[in-house]
Amino acid sequence: MRIVIQRVQEASVSIGGALKSRIAQGMMILVGICDEDTDEDIEYLCQKVVKLRIFDDSEGVMNLPITEVAGSGILVVSQFTLMASTKKGNRPSYIHASRPEFAVPMYEKFVAKMQSLFGHEIQTGEFGADMQVSLINDGPVTIIMDSHQRERF
Repeated sequence: MRIVIQRVQEASVSIGGALKSRIAQGMMILVGICDEDTDEDIEYLCQKVVKLRIFDDSEGVMNLPITEVAGSGILVVSQFTLMASTKKGNRPSYIHASRPEFAVPMYEKFVAKMQSLFGHEIQTGEFGADMQVSLINDGPVTIIMDSHQRERF
């Protein structure tokens, strides 16, 4: 599972011109799922996300996790293109992206786990929809994590 976390001042998802979800400050998380992903990958990433100290404390230092930022929100959007392979040629291959039969339940588990750890409702896009995503990246702060390439220190 591969995710892109963006600290945002605001973010929203529209589908067909209609607003689906919106958050004020918080995190926009794009999620790509592959067939090798397991519940362990979800657990690992969600635990890391809610503990990431990427929000400013009173001294302007990135020292706070999202759970300590009043009024913050999380918007999670599925994005199969995160699993793109660009090894050959100029056209990305998406053979590593899971098919909906596997990916949808994994995405839903990811959202549910994030909600249980965050303690507030998670906003979402719509799996498989043509979405228009808007955001104001704060910082900018953008972090990429891959559960199959865990850093071990």
